[in-house]
Amino acid sequence: MKEFLHKTYKFSNSWTGTIIIVLFVIFFIAQAFRIPSGSMKDSLLIGDHLFAKKFAYGIPMPHLPFLEVSIMPWSDSLRLMDGDKPKRGDIVIFRPPHNPKTHFVKRCVALPGDELFLLKKDLFIHHSEGDEWIKENFKDHELVVFAQKLWVKNPYRKKHPGIHNDEKIINNGQYPMQLFNYAPIKVDEDNYFMMGDNRDHSNDSRFWGAVPYENIEGTPWFVYFSVDKDWEIRWDRIGKTPTDLEAPSILNRAVQERIKTDKDDYGIY
Repeated sequence: MKEFLHKTYKFSNSWTGTIIIVLFVIFFIAQAFRIPSGSMKDSLLIGDHLFAKKFAYGIPMPHLPFLEVSIMPWSDSLRLMDGDKPKRGDIVIFRPPHNPKTHFVKRCVALPGDELFLLKKDLFIHHSEGDEWIKENFKDHELVVFAQKLWVKNPYRKKHPGIHNDEKIINNGQYPMQLFNYAPIKVDEDNYFMMGDNRDHSNDSRFWGAVPYENIEGTPWFVYFSVDKDWEIRWDRIGKTPTDLEAPSILNRAVQERIKTDKDDYGIY
């Protein structure tokens, strides 16, 4: 046993061993990501550096870092092994179907079989479990009847207070209609509808459709570093999970930073 441990130790200290261990961690356990855009404000901020939990929803097909080349180039599959599926309200890291060489971070708002629509920026969802389940689980939410079905109005804002709209963005023909109104759809089997928490500045499923399960990469684990646009370290965010970041003290600082920096922000990203 001692000889085996000694050989393992020597191998891990070699260049080959180090590279194999690092790649194993990146492929199957955790991978570092940087939040490059403001689509998830106020939950995740530009400059948040986080580790993604790669095994949260099964195991995605490993790709070589930076090159985005699959370790199995002869296969078009983006998934090595299935596992748990995203839940409503999860923040998910995925490869968007229109550009699978990039990674997006959004919140899952609808599961396969769910129906949804937007009306004047408000999100309405009819959960696949049906009306009685909705009545039982959303007693403290506004419910509306449409097309003889029960719909929940903005079902995630109470639990995830980082979700917000930008009052500067109005329906005057200058902005995409998907930000304001979205015709009722039913999410296809094995697909997940994603939206950014910064609802009026998010390039998400409203524009390019739901995300197939095989494109799902993982979920944010915790922030290991965070810096604002002035290169000041956000010490209060380091070591925090997405749930921790929704605490009022941290979220309020994120809101104040957004108000201060986004006065002329009209982009969709």
